[in-house]
Amino acid sequence: MSEVIKNRYEFTILFDVENGNPNGDPDAANMPRVDPETGLGLVTDVCLKRKIRNYVEDIKEDAPGYKIYIKDGVPLNRSDNMAYAAVLGEGKKLEKKDPEIDNKLRDFMCSEFFDIRTFGAVMTTFVKDKLNCGQVRGPVQLGFARSIDPIVRQEVSITRVAITTEADFLKKETEMGRKHIVPYALYRADGFISANLARRVTGFNEDDLELLWNAIVNMFENDHSAARGKMAVQQLINSLFNMVDNLMVGSLDPNGLAMSAVSVANKPYTIFTCLLFGLTGGAGLMISQYYGAEDHKTCQGLFSLQVFLSLAISVVFFVLLQLLPRLMK
Repeated sequence: MSEVIKNRYEFTILFDVENGNPNGDPDAANMPRVDPETGLGLVTDVCLKRKIRNYVEDIKEDAPGYKIYIKDGVPLNRSDNMAYAAVLGEGKKLEKKDPEIDNKLRDFMCSEFFDIRTFGAVMTTFVKDKLNCGQVRGPVQLGFARSIDPIVRQEVSITRVAITTEADFLKKETEMGRKHIVPYALYRADGFISANLARRVTGFNEDDLELLWNAIVNMFENDHSAARGKMAVQQLINSLFNMVDNLMVGSLDPNGLAMSAVSVANKPYTIFTCLLFGLTGGAGLMISQYYGAEDHKTCQGLFSLQVFLSLAISVVFFVLLQLLPRLMK
């Protein structure tokens, strides 16, 4: 086992869906989840964690230290019994109360199950000899994913040539059904990793962190289905390239001057990208509204204005960044 992580992390996941249902709502006939106030699409943190768990289970195949606690077809108490048998011995009962016994059970569960070590778990449903595995707050926390723009939920009618019953076979030739899709949407989810919780509670280590990054990048690769459509993580590779670029630049100059120059250059670049993102996001929202109202002329005008303002902002920043360094010498 590698050492416990020492740094705090904040990260953003961008993923898109094309002609699929990224996360159905069981209270709304399994239609894609949507925020009724803003019209933005939603994907729950539970859904994202499920995909990460599935990836780890596929890769590690229940290897020691990488079992999955929350999994289909396995009652939680069955997994809890593993801790009881490992700490107290198979078939034995607690004879003398050990003040640290609950912590020993908790530590065993953290060491054995990757998802407990990562996301935490509530294990108080298991009670044996007045013991339980406790409640663990995991160092890795994910929020809901929201689409960048409002989504359009489409209901598609489908047919099936195989009839269900003999009685229906005499009456009709096909069965009718429905499926719900989002034509296209880009979603954003934010995550956080606490080194303090990893050190004090679960022991989340550097190997676990590397596995988590791989799981996030590839969590949709082993989860393809006709219902979910085409889903993939976006931009995380670009972020990794930026990180590697910073490391390479930092290694070129031991005095840190090159890294300082990159840091200074990133500030106007961040302002520039924020302006463009705000402009294009606001314009996209207005264009979608007018497009829904079938006002195509206004859509064309807004698109032209968006392109013109984006070019104007780009020219202004280009001129400023070319002139300012010379004026400041």
